[in-house]
Amino acid sequence: MRAARLHRYGPVEDQSPALVLEEVPDPRLQAPDDVIVRVAGAGVCRTDLHVLEGMFRGVMRAQLPYIPGHENAGWVEEVGPAVRSVRRGDPVLVYPMVSDGVCFACRQGQEMHCENGAFVGLDRDGGFAEYLLVKERNCIRLPEGFPPQDAAPLADAGLAAYHAVKRAIPLLEPGTVAVLLGFGGLGHLAYQMLRALSCARVAVVDRSEEARNWAREMGADAVFPAESESAAQVMEWTQGRGARVVLDFVGEGGAPQLGWSLLGRRGTYFVVGYGDPLTVPTMELVATEKAIVGNLVGTYTELVELVHLAAQGAVRARIVRYPLEEANRALTDLHRGRVHGRAVLIP
Repeated sequence: MRAARLHRYGPVEDQSPALVLEEVPDPRLQAPDDVIVRVAGAGVCRTDLHVLEGMFRGVMRAQLPYIPGHENAGWVEEVGPAVRSVRRGDPVLVYPMVSDGVCFACRQGQEMHCENGAFVGLDRDGGFAEYLLVKERNCIRLPEGFPPQDAAPLADAGLAAYHAVKRAIPLLEPGTVAVLLGFGGLGHLAYQMLRALSCARVAVVDRSEEARNWAREMGADAVFPAESESAAQVMEWTQGRGARVVLDFVGEGGAPQLGWSLLGRRGTYFVVGYGDPLTVPTMELVATEKAIVGNLVGTYTELVELVHLAAQGAVRARIVRYPLEEANRALTDLHRGRVHGRAVLIP
């Protein structure tokens, strides 16, 4: 099969392509519960940029050269003898954590914290290829009429946004404010989820004028540029109350400190994007009862819920398609801010 494999770590702007398109052996069934998926679409994520830059070196278990790609959907190609829930030809979305199903975290429905888990595209070969080997537990059958390549970004971008939004919903009484910091691949999905699941007012903060215009077109209650004056503008708009919830989908370039400054009393800062440190006085935490919540992708059950929302039209990803052989261009475009939505590689 054809696969785009990572051979070296280094800056994305380097003239030497990070991924090499080459022929590698097709994956083969190894266990009774294995499933081979013919990839229809593989999402390109900012995490992939961090992997290329070496941020995950020493953390992820995959050894170079390996195949990235953790947002995957396609059609079942082959199944092991123990597989019962899917069969050849079924369209499926792939939950990204290969979990054991028996550890304490899995028994609690927290597969992302599986004690023996392996993350597709980080700890083992991913979907920047024609075929992908996963387990039956990873496969979510897609409803009729839901093209797999359109579903691919839900596996991580959509799930990470949904996991954070779902945790934020109990805090967002009618009349309270949620601020989305970053209106890109995750932010535009989170916006739709908030509209579908809450009565909160939703504001968007982004440094890109194009992203801000996009947020206005989608109906955001307020839109602000990401700059030093943003906190004052948000405070004025909220009549001094600040945001009850800030969902940070950027996490770098000064975003964490900016996001924290947008919170009002009893506000909660949800960290989804990552990269920069956040410095917070402990006295402020005590005096205002603000909170910081980290968010790691999401659970299998949440991904099933998200598929239902998307199938009903409540959530739809804006997708920019690239052929597999242009994987490096997709990564460069993402790095330079040229992708407005989610990039998806089509084998």
